[in-house]
Amino acid sequence: MRQSIIVAFWAAASAIVVLLIALPISLQAHLVAGLVVVSIMIILKFFRAEGVWRQIALALGTAIVLRYVFWRSTSTLPPITEIGNYIPAFLLYLAEMYSVMMLFLSLFVVSSPLPPRKPPPLDPNDLPSVDVYVPTYNEDADLLATTLAAARAMDYPKEKFTVWLLDDGGTDEKCESTNAKSAEAARARRVELTELCHALDCKYLTRARNLHAKAGNLNNGLENSTGDLVVVFDADHAPARSFLKETVGYFGLDKRLFLVQTPHFFINPDPVERNLGTFQTMPSENEMFYGIIQRGLDKWDASFFCGSAAVLRREALLETDGFSGKSITEDCETALELHSRGWRSLYVDKPLIAGLQPDSFASFIGQRSRWAQGMIQIMRYRMPPLKRGLKLPQRLCYMSSVLFWLFPFTRACFLLSPLCYLFFSLEIFTASGGEFLAYTSTYMLVNFMMQNYLYGRYRWPWISDLYEFIQTVYLLPAILSVIANPSKPTFKVTAKNENLSQSRISELGAPFFIIFGILLLGVVATGVRIWAEPYKADVALVTGGWNLLNLLIAGCALGVVSERAARRQSHRVLSQRPCQFVMDGVTVNGMIEDVSVGGASLRLHSSSLPGLKKGAIGSLEFKPYADNIPSNSLTVDVRKMGMDEKGILIGCRFMTETPVHHQLIADLVFANADQWSSFQKRRHQDIGVLRGTLWFLAVALYQTGRGLAYLFGLQKVGVSNPPPAPAPAALAK
Repeated sequence: MRQSIIVAFWAAASAIVVLLIALPISLQAHLVAGLVVVSIMIILKFFRAEGVWRQIALALGTAIVLRYVFWRSTSTLPPITEIGNYIPAFLLYLAEMYSVMMLFLSLFVVSSPLPPRKPPPLDPNDLPSVDVYVPTYNEDADLLATTLAAARAMDYPKEKFTVWLLDDGGTDEKCESTNAKSAEAARARRVELTELCHALDCKYLTRARNLHAKAGNLNNGLENSTGDLVVVFDADHAPARSFLKETVGYFGLDKRLFLVQTPHFFINPDPVERNLGTFQTMPSENEMFYGIIQRGLDKWDASFFCGSAAVLRREALLETDGFSGKSITEDCETALELHSRGWRSLYVDKPLIAGLQPDSFASFIGQRSRWAQGMIQIMRYRMPPLKRGLKLPQRLCYMSSVLFWLFPFTRACFLLSPLCYLFFSLEIFTASGGEFLAYTSTYMLVNFMMQNYLYGRYRWPWISDLYEFIQTVYLLPAILSVIANPSKPTFKVTAKNENLSQSRISELGAPFFIIFGILLLGVVATGVRIWAEPYKADVALVTGGWNLLNLLIAGCALGVVSERAARRQSHRVLSQRPCQFVMDGVTVNGMIEDVSVGGASLRLHSSSLPGLKKGAIGSLEFKPYADNIPSNSLTVDVRKMGMDEKGILIGCRFMTETPVHHQLIADLVFANADQWSSFQKRRHQDIGVLRGTLWFLAVALYQTGRGLAYLFGLQKVGVSNPPPAPAPAALAK
């Protein structure tokens, strides 16, 4: 009976879709149909419809999108004889069709992603051996010490896994450089890291030459180790104690499994989140990929290696002579090759590592340029749609992942198109205001609703537009460069722990102020056109409204490139861990409120410490999760003090002097994986299209003012930062 009902629902939905697409109806009827579809989607969303109801809602939305595509293809392009109009019009049309194609690929990939998995138990009598690789190039010893200590503290028999520091900054080639200063620095680095590895029970490994960047470094690790499985952690990705217990067991269930990938969780905001003040309330940009898209890819056996926080089978890697190094995104390229050979992958949707994102806007753009260029290289070298050995769903999934990085072309078209009419009177979209209202407005509403269905708790409205806009300016020339010369890009390590001690405009910020000024002139041009050509007021209003949306996004981007000073070098996470504070032989019980690799905030339950003051030296004692740390005491320097009704609150700085201190800090900050999941869940709220749009409008207006204040010197350098973006809940009151 239930199956019959489902079939009937699908039949009814299919019939409605066909009618909506093929039926010739008036503008008014199309507008009504579009609004009815939007209303149905809103109602189903309100009742949190899942399963077949969710699919029906997406099918109805697809029908409206396809009607728009039909109208756009047959009725809106200018005659090809009007070459000045036709070329920009056709480029805009291609940009829109690309967006529709990516929407349909997204529907295929993520319309029903796999639910989170529970890890299989490990067989203590049949545990695979594991080699843990931490590749490094120019990261400092303190950062590496924390990652190595956290990796060595993973809950797995110590004799069954080895942690390797793969150092490309101390190669023979660098130690023998003709630049005496560089050679001396490389030799000193090799000595320092060798001693660090010895103290932390890890192995140091370097090589003769820096060939094939990260892929070559990892392959050198493969050649010098023998573990059944290989784990890769970036230098700034510290794992939780449970990482191996929650990933290794899957390999015993499937002998053709080559990869278990886990999410990348970051304890610091990216430049967009920091400068907009949204880190604590809004889902991070990467959470849409790791929270939804990777789960969708996993359904089709197409989740891919992301360069870190992953476990791989050595047998599979040896089949392809190790990690692929033809592109600068060796991770995805390696996964593509192994998928084509019949190996399978799996995704575990639980953050089990904590890492660092780029702090500055310039480093953020550098990282995204590398990702974009690497994916275009994969498209040129590997051509996923035609890759022999891939199943059709895998081809579609890799197409979605690779073609996504062409968004700078569409974003540039959407930015420039309204200006073509406002400034140069180019008729690149032949439609009346009524047609635009009936077709384009319903298409946009349905598109927003479909995006909300797919990504609601993981991506708020307009945030994707903002991220794409801020990247387009620099990614567009980078992509054009790699299309022209695929072998040109080289692997560049993303900077970590940058010093942002002063508020300033990013060195990459100038183009965004120029674009904002041009779009502002477009607003003036809209007014002039309405006054000078009242008989075309509908077209001018539509085009001017489009330009105004671009202006709001560009204004918000001014806030992104107006970089706030970082108040602390290391980033705090909530802890709530019992402790004792010892000073001058007196012990006081307390609670660790929050902690970072640099220090902690403690709440003491008693004030019986007469010598407690700023600058005082004490010891922080706590029970580590790991049982192999020889001490439980960290020396700390009191930096600030306060008091409230709950007791004394002190801020401490860790005085890190020995490797044991790094082990204790890693245990404090990174051991517990559940804290990352809890933090993410607090941000996973679906604020809806309407409230999200109002929220973004408020943020955009505020950030426009803040960016202009930085430009004209109204924001004093180095002072306390302006307030963060308003919380979405405030807009509902």
